[in-house]
Amino acid sequence: MTSDATDLRPSDARDAAPQFVLPLVVRVEKTGPPHRTDALEAAARAVLVMLTDERSVGDGEWAGAVRDWQDGRIRKVVRRARGAEWRRAERLPGITVTGGTADVRVFPPVPLDGWPKDLARLQVSGTELEDPAGLPGVEQEPAPGRAVLWLNPGLRMSTGKEMAQVGHGAQLLWYAMDEPVRKSWQDAGFPLVVRTAPPARWPGLAASGRPVVRDAGFTEIAPGSCTVVADFPVRAG
Repeated sequence: MTSDATDLRPSDARDAAPQFVLPLVVRVEKTGPPHRTDALEAAARAVLVMLTDERSVGDGEWAGAVRDWQDGRIRKVVRRARGAEWRRAERLPGITVTGGTADVRVFPPVPLDGWPKDLARLQVSGTELEDPAGLPGVEQEPAPGRAVLWLNPGLRMSTGKEMAQVGHGAQLLWYAMDEPVRKSWQDAGFPLVVRTAPPARWPGLAASGRPVVRDAGFTEIAPGSCTVVADFPVRAG
């Protein structure tokens, strides 16, 4: 799995700011690893949970780190853990988000070179998750209240890269919402799905004006690649 970043501010201000990273750890046991889509959706919700936790806003204990992180590139790093590694990670301050077969723990942002020891030792690369029943189908009409994070069908990324990218997409979607929509979505527990866009639909999504993630190109894919388009929650009625 991989380190990742995308852009929120002009490059001079973004790069001049101290660089922080949001750590995410996915639990991958030798037997019964999580399904890929469950891990992607849990990662996206974990980012939103961190952004909105009472400790991350105002005078909360994590608020300073969250502000510092958002002042630079929105870097995320996804690592994997199992057994004793996972239990050690659970003892560190953070939040575990569970979805289907996946457990993902998100931690307050840390300096790029200042990881806690029990997280720094975890593996970043080498894990690929699968959906045993194949990729989920694309619903014609998403359920009311549910957002959709569309993955670019033309890019090949590791599962960790995808987890970081959909986390970016969820974050950009949150920034783009007005307050009533935010509150409704948060109160509902951030319902969302991750789907790979049909190839014929992708160009229209990327040009639609919806929140779009353009990768910084540090790993795996070319700089500026459009990886995710975020679709707002569908309104009822």
